[in-house]
Amino acid sequence: MRQKPFGARFRVMTEQDVTSAVRLNTLAGWNQTTADWRRFLENSPAGCFVTEVDSQVVGTATTICYENRFSWIGMVLVDPEFRNRGIGTQMLQKAIEHLDRIIPAMKLDATPLGKPIYLRLGFVPEYEIERWILNRPTVASSSEPARSCASPDETQMAKICELDRESFGADRSFLLRSLHEHSPELTSITCKDGVPIGYALGRKGMFADHLGPWFAKSHEAAQELLRSFLRQSSRESVIVDCLSSNSSIRDLLRVAGFAYSRPLTRMVRGQNLHPGRLESICAILGPEFG
Repeated sequence: MRQKPFGARFRVMTEQDVTSAVRLNTLAGWNQTTADWRRFLENSPAGCFVTEVDSQVVGTATTICYENRFSWIGMVLVDPEFRNRGIGTQMLQKAIEHLDRIIPAMKLDATPLGKPIYLRLGFVPEYEIERWILNRPTVASSSEPARSCASPDETQMAKICELDRESFGADRSFLLRSLHEHSPELTSITCKDGVPIGYALGRKGMFADHLGPWFAKSHEAAQELLRSFLRQSSRESVIVDCLSSNSSIRDLLRVAGFAYSRPLTRMVRGQNLHPGRLESICAILGPEFG
């Protein structure tokens, strides 16, 4: 039987832990906010975990299930003062054990540091992702979207969720609607002959606005959606996690002033029966959500 780290107690996360969880992702330089943590708790109340040492939360791990197709692991964090004690590995194993009882297929986005750990636990690479960051002077957001883009109405929002299910591989409309409700100005859709051919959503993070998911069936649609997002966002920093295989999107980001930051690897454990369709994905929602 595995031994727990000395003095550590593992338990299910509660609403009272959100402040401590935000503290950990802030220490790590991650962009999540209280709203992001509550998205996990609202949609996976029994699948988010913390580690306590002397009543202090020093580690976290989250899971979320997408239909009965696959699950997601994210937010594996350890307080810097408590690293190298096995807490992160124990949190990850706790998440895997929980998900194995529900949906054996699970995914995550791994940093280069975490990838060897996930490989040892049975995860295999699916495809590569690149994080790009824009740093710019403070700008005033515009009330006018870019040409050909608009804020979606309810009917169009349903179309966005339908397109996203096809590209992502499972329904996550509960997340997309939450993003839209919190930051409707960062949601846009572009259509051709009345048919949606692209959409973009975003969220306001701790230190940057995050663009994603971003989907477009043409280069022109992708360009207009990016322009629209950058007009609507007023933050100095903007984050995008794009697919490494999509060179045209990398070119768009480079022209817009983004700089490459770091790689991520999407990994899967179990049968990947619902891989989605990657050809029109410009950027993922984020490593914590997929």
